[in-house]
Amino acid sequence: MSDPARERRPSNQPLLRVENLRIEIPNRRGTLVAVDDVSFHISEGEVLGVVGESGAGKSLTGSAVIGLLEPPCHIAGGTIHLDGRRVDNLPYEQMRRIRGREIGMVFQDPLTSLNPLYTVGRQLTETILTHTDLGEKAARQRAIDLLQEVGIPAAAERIDHYPHQFSGGMRQRVVIALALCINPRLIIADEPTTALDVSIQAQIIALLKRLCREHGAAVMLVTHDMGVIAETADRVAVMYAGRIVEIGPVADVVLRAQHPYTAGLMGSIPLVGHDVEDLAQIDGAMPRLNAIPRGCAFNPRCPRAFDRCRRERPDLQPVGATQAACWLYDEPAAGRSGTHG
Repeated sequence: MSDPARERRPSNQPLLRVENLRIEIPNRRGTLVAVDDVSFHISEGEVLGVVGESGAGKSLTGSAVIGLLEPPCHIAGGTIHLDGRRVDNLPYEQMRRIRGREIGMVFQDPLTSLNPLYTVGRQLTETILTHTDLGEKAARQRAIDLLQEVGIPAAAERIDHYPHQFSGGMRQRVVIALALCINPRLIIADEPTTALDVSIQAQIIALLKRLCREHGAAVMLVTHDMGVIAETADRVAVMYAGRIVEIGPVADVVLRAQHPYTAGLMGSIPLVGHDVEDLAQIDGAMPRLNAIPRGCAFNPRCPRAFDRCRRERPDLQPVGATQAACWLYDEPAAGRSGTHG
């Protein structure tokens, strides 16, 4: 069945567009800026990976997109457009309907997404009945079809089982089925493989990629695992201290990282077939929100920082196939950087 809304949108317009997003957290001592001037877009059928250490602001960005920021966190600036419509300023009930019909969510712990008191079939069919015109029998059959699609064996029998009767990997498959049951245009996947062992992670990654292509959905994949990004994403946005420091096609970012922080992340990943004595590491830790340094937030940890990095904050600028927020690629700075390595 065709979707008129999908047909109306010009093919060159991204499905999701986030511009200059700013998220603030007021407290007794003032206001903390958790996400600062973040912009990106995702097209239909595309997976954008958002990666960074804990505290980088990636999960908050995903929560802002789906309208689930927990107070006192709030959007203090910027805009979020879904399918050409602005959604960041909608009333709660209106945004809740969009979440149900157009945005699917896959979270790290499937038990937080599934009600332990209801069978998975009841949870799937109630969601389908709420957001479609299908009757009870058709909704149940669609739920069975979805469970089969995400790889649940004997789906016609397992549909009447409770969440605790499934393994962790199978529960995550059920959550993906739940996210897909209303044919969402956008899927927000927040650390969907973190709690799973490596072999199950690979299966879930392959499943997400396949379903994204077959359903034409856009996916925002939030994770701290650069390996998952390399396997899954088309493009990647690297976040640090609330800002995007590099964004571009995944192969270019992984193989030719331009920002020193991205290079450090990539250097910490062991490569199959490469014997190394020690993996690279980034000294220090992500700054607290109340102690973000002046200039480039990464400068205290950066082996290539020079004076300008400590005084002025860089914006994203084109560097080859990617964009990087780094003064190394500003022409006057580049001329001097060799003396400050």
